[in-house]
Amino acid sequence: MTLTSQIKHAAQDAFKHLYPDVSIDIATILVNQTKPEFTGDYTIVLFPFLKLLKQKPDVIGKQLGDFLTEKTELFAAYDIVSGFLNLTVRDNYWVSFLLNNYADAHYGEKSKTDRRVMVEYSSPNTNKPLHFGHLRNIFLGAAMSEILRATGNQVVKANLINDRGIHICKSMIAWMRYANGATPEQAGVKGDHLVGDYYVKFNDVYKEEIKQLVAAGTEEKAAEKEAPIMKDAQDLLRKWEAGDKEVYGLWQKMNGWVYEGFDDTYKTLGITFDKVYHESDTYLLGKKIVEEGLAKGVLFKKEDGSVWIDLKEDGLDEKLLLRGDGTSVYMTQDLGTAKLKYEEFKLDQSVYVIADEQNYHLQVLKLIMKRLGEPCADGIYHLSYGMVELPTGRMKSREGTVVDADDMAGEMVRLAREQTESAGKTEGFNADELTKLYETIALGALKFYLLRVDPKKKMIFDPKESIDLHGYTATFIQYAHARICSILRKENVPMAPGASRFQSFEQATDLAPLEKSIILTLEQYSSVLSESADEFNPSSICNYAFQLAQLFNTFYDAHSISKAESEEKKELRLIIIVMTASVLRHAMRLMGIALPEKM
Repeated sequence: MTLTSQIKHAAQDAFKHLYPDVSIDIATILVNQTKPEFTGDYTIVLFPFLKLLKQKPDVIGKQLGDFLTEKTELFAAYDIVSGFLNLTVRDNYWVSFLLNNYADAHYGEKSKTDRRVMVEYSSPNTNKPLHFGHLRNIFLGAAMSEILRATGNQVVKANLINDRGIHICKSMIAWMRYANGATPEQAGVKGDHLVGDYYVKFNDVYKEEIKQLVAAGTEEKAAEKEAPIMKDAQDLLRKWEAGDKEVYGLWQKMNGWVYEGFDDTYKTLGITFDKVYHESDTYLLGKKIVEEGLAKGVLFKKEDGSVWIDLKEDGLDEKLLLRGDGTSVYMTQDLGTAKLKYEEFKLDQSVYVIADEQNYHLQVLKLIMKRLGEPCADGIYHLSYGMVELPTGRMKSREGTVVDADDMAGEMVRLAREQTESAGKTEGFNADELTKLYETIALGALKFYLLRVDPKKKMIFDPKESIDLHGYTATFIQYAHARICSILRKENVPMAPGASRFQSFEQATDLAPLEKSIILTLEQYSSVLSESADEFNPSSICNYAFQLAQLFNTFYDAHSISKAESEEKKELRLIIIVMTASVLRHAMRLMGIALPEKM
């Protein structure tokens, strides 16, 4: 039980004793960390009880404070300030906490449950490489998977590959027209990059053909439909859905190039999946669901043969589920995938990591599945996030203005090398160690910067700012961890020693303010982890880790370890930093970020 929970239960018991005729719901007992300008560790807000107990706040505070300090062993003192009861926790509680938890590499985690959660993320299209815009999605999905697993859930990390549809056919038709049979090997580029080049080529040709048609007197909207390359792409899609062997063979070949490229990028980023779905395998199931919906009268057909659902009763509009020519739309395959995931894993929750541009789409998906009576509907959860841009502005794949994920990762490694060398911190490393260090710093900076902002907010990514050793960055946290490791090496202390190594200070419970402050922060990690899982927000863990690293620096600058006042104090401070390093490693591991022992 967290200390906050212990305080709430202790307060509830005190109220039962002091006011036996009144029932106090534990949910009404608000406990916050005491503000630094006041004396105390935790504060109970008294205002919710004034009407119920018919007493002034100072009277309630004194009665509650007296009871908690006299009848429990948790509190040493209290103070009442303007309707708030500030409680000081006994030092021996903090010492006991350290002894019980410092050697636990899994401190903060929750017991395993039977709750099954799937987190679907990345979900790339096979018409282009993974680009920088994908990275926030990928890192959010990976981090939330680990956070949910650490809080007791059985987690399946899933990737739905968007491998069919008109956008894929655009790359295919452009390659057929202009590539002269070129392969990635012949072109000397990764397969996903080659295919992406032809997606851009399609758009260039398409715009030129529209321009020519308009110049010849065709209205622009009509020209968009009549452009030859677009009509060819649509014909290719119809042939693909009809099972044309030649078209299907080219589709397999080009997708194969892209998959090899994706795998390389995922490996560089340290990203893995437990399950991979392909829309080409689920769109037929989606069509079947649409047919069943028609038979039930939940869906309807229009004159052109297209199938729709009317959601006006839910404050929305009509939604297309199947085109008049029988080809699928995105929603068709999403229906099939949602049902398939549920049936395969019996999920309690299916989390979709998708940008906020698709808020409407996910809302409609959930409503349709509810209308169709599918049991997966209730578990659908949209982890919506704001788009990420570069200082130069927004990126567009079809216009070729994106920054590829591979290029961004390479640029971050370059910046890490440049910063490390300019700071003169390459001594003591061989060439291989330096290469590994640069990659660790680079990926840490990239992931942390994209995760440190609340997912709901849009953001701008600044590569140079993300790697600032003195800023709100993973680099700052990595350096603090390396600093702790250096101290422990000098003191000949293993990173995770057994409890028997630290016991001589057990009775020395006179804690300095900074000693207590850092222990209090360590104790809060479990609550931060739970809050991050409940709110689907990894940024709270990023913020916590950064604050803990800051607090360590302040603590270490103020209190010597090697020249501590006594052996007891030395061991107390050693155990504090051992647990600090352990919690930092755990928190950053959830983000997919490694903390080096030397920097």
